[in-house]
Amino acid sequence: MRPTKAVIPAAGLGVRFLPATKAQAKEMLTLVDRPAIHYVVEEAVAAGIRSFLIITARNKTAIEDYFDASPELERALREKGEEALVEEIHALSELAQMHYLRQPRPLGLGHAVFLARAFVGEEDFAVVLPDDLITAGEPCLGQMLAVRERWPGAVVALQEVAPDMTSRYGIVKAVEVEPDVYRIEDLVEKPSPERAPSRLAVVGRYILPASIFPLLATTAPGTGGEIQLTDALRLLAREYPVYGYRFRGRRFDLGDKLGFLQATVTLALGRPDLGPALREFLRGSIF
Repeated sequence: MRPTKAVIPAAGLGVRFLPATKAQAKEMLTLVDRPAIHYVVEEAVAAGIRSFLIITARNKTAIEDYFDASPELERALREKGEEALVEEIHALSELAQMHYLRQPRPLGLGHAVFLARAFVGEEDFAVVLPDDLITAGEPCLGQMLAVRERWPGAVVALQEVAPDMTSRYGIVKAVEVEPDVYRIEDLVEKPSPERAPSRLAVVGRYILPASIFPLLATTAPGTGGEIQLTDALRLLAREYPVYGYRFRGRRFDLGDKLGFLQATVTLALGRPDLGPALREFLRGSIF
C-alpha cells in the first residue's frame, strides 16, 4: 500500500538562525508569504499523504496554530470583503489531518522518528524534514513513491555533494540498479572526505517500513551524542532492501542562512505577482 502518513521532525532549536529563533520556531520563518513548513506539507499532500505527525518542542505552538482553524480571522477578513484570503486561510485547516507530539529532549533525528511509532502502527510511512525545501515539477516524495513501486523497499532521497561537504551528511555506499536508483549496502554518518564511500548524501526525504522502530529502539547515541536515523538505516539495509534515489529537482538547505535566502529569491521569482518586478530589481541592482 502507498504510505498515507508522514512524520515531520520539527523540534530543533534553530541555533543557526538566532536571535530570530529565540522566540519563533525555525520552521515558521517565512519564505515569501508562507512559513517553511507549509511548503513541505504541501509537497507531501501532493504525493498522497493525508495524515501528519509533527514532532515539536517547547515554544513551537505557532506551528499548531498555523494549521488550525481560525474562525475569528476568517470572520474579520470576510467583513472586509477579502474572500480570496478567507478561502486560503480556511484551506490550511483542511489541508490534512495534523497531529502533534513533543520531543521532551533534543536526542536526535532517530529519537524524533522513534516517537512516531504509535502514530504509524504497522504501516510504511514517510519522513519529511522541513529544513530541506525541494522544488520540482513532480514532488520529490511522489518521485520516490514511483521508485518504491518498481523497487519495493525503503527509499531515501540522495543528492551528490562536493567532497568537502561529506562531513555534513549521511553518505551511502551503494550499487546503481537503474539510472539514479541505488541499492544501498551501507551508510556512514558525516564522514570526512577520506572516509566517505561516495559523494551521494542522504537528504530530508525518507519512505520507511515500520520495522525501523525496533532498530531505533536499540540504536545507541552516535555522532554528536544523538540517536542517528542513519545508524538505524545501516541495520535495516542488512535485512531489508533500502534504495537511494537521486531525485529530479533543486534542493535548498533551509537550515543554512544562504540556502534560506536562495530559496526565498527562487520562490519569489517563480511567482507571477512578484517575479517580474523582483527580476527587474535584481537586474538593476549594483550587484
